[in-house]
Amino acid sequence: MLPRIGITMGDPAGIGPEILAKALTSGQLSSFCTPIVIGDARVLEQALQLVGGVTAYARVVKLPGDLIEGRTYLLDLSNIAPDDYSWGEVSAAAGQAAGEFIEKAVALALAKKIDAVATNPINKEAFTLAGFGKRYPGHTEMLASLTGSKRYCMMLAHGELRVCHVSTHVSLRDAIDKQIKQARILEVIELAHDACQRLGIQSPAIGVAGLNPHASEGGLFGDEEQREIIPAVEAAKGKGIDAQGPIPADTLFSRALGGEFAAVIALYHDQGHIPVKLAGCRYSHDTGAWDMSGVNVTLGLPIIRTSVDHGTAFDKAGEGEADHRSLVEAIRYAARLATSAR
Repeated sequence: MLPRIGITMGDPAGIGPEILAKALTSGQLSSFCTPIVIGDARVLEQALQLVGGVTAYARVVKLPGDLIEGRTYLLDLSNIAPDDYSWGEVSAAAGQAAGEFIEKAVALALAKKIDAVATNPINKEAFTLAGFGKRYPGHTEMLASLTGSKRYCMMLAHGELRVCHVSTHVSLRDAIDKQIKQARILEVIELAHDACQRLGIQSPAIGVAGLNPHASEGGLFGDEEQREIIPAVEAAKGKGIDAQGPIPADTLFSRALGGEFAAVIALYHDQGHIPVKLAGCRYSHDTGAWDMSGVNVTLGLPIIRTSVDHGTAFDKAGEGEADHRSLVEAIRYAARLATSAR
């Protein structure tokens, strides 16, 4: 039986509905999952018209126990119409709908009605206007709150490059002062190790990045390595994890791309995001187009959640040119994790 993947529509004013329409009409999804769109039928129809695609889907009010493989399903929340928003414009209505899509998807996953969730991007400004941003800095934090999770982290993946983050949506100052601590680093190492094993890597090597230049050169350029990072790595080794580091970040990611490490621990947002997006995203100045792939996975939740590794791209919304490959890969990754969890 193919895994049932709930796919949220994301912010209706962004590229989420467009790339979703392209993914549904590409013919790829039915080979590895049963897709269940969680969104609004009117928004999906508008997106299908935009990309010139026509796909047959079965609209459902609540999910039946048995779904037919090879079919696409839509759980229509009917909570926003095309007249309620404009492509590329921030609005509370779009932010509210996007939040409701997420809430429904999580509830279905917790109830075992679906096997995993793959999410399209949200816009944080619209999310805040709708009231969600006051409670959650982003997708990851919202999912953790809705599932009651205390131990979680973000993992970005492109091919065999997997990067797990100790801190994400905080200032660099707060990341260093409050989050790059031994207990948190050890927690993320453990989450990365578990994720790799669920992906079939039995004895994963985990590379831990240094914070300071050259991983501080034995304390010459800072003491965070000695105070927080090295003790976390040693504690992980004591638990039987093949953790290595701290390793200077300017070489660690290249070594991981070369196959030395199954996962990398990045200490702050940009340290982890830049190498993954450099590997998985290409921008052409001549055409103004992005060639995008890569997956965002939330580790530590009681449900499986993946996402695209890009934003709503309001400047491109409504043009029909957005690249859907990151979404397809996110759905594929969710299906892979769901299959291994059985």
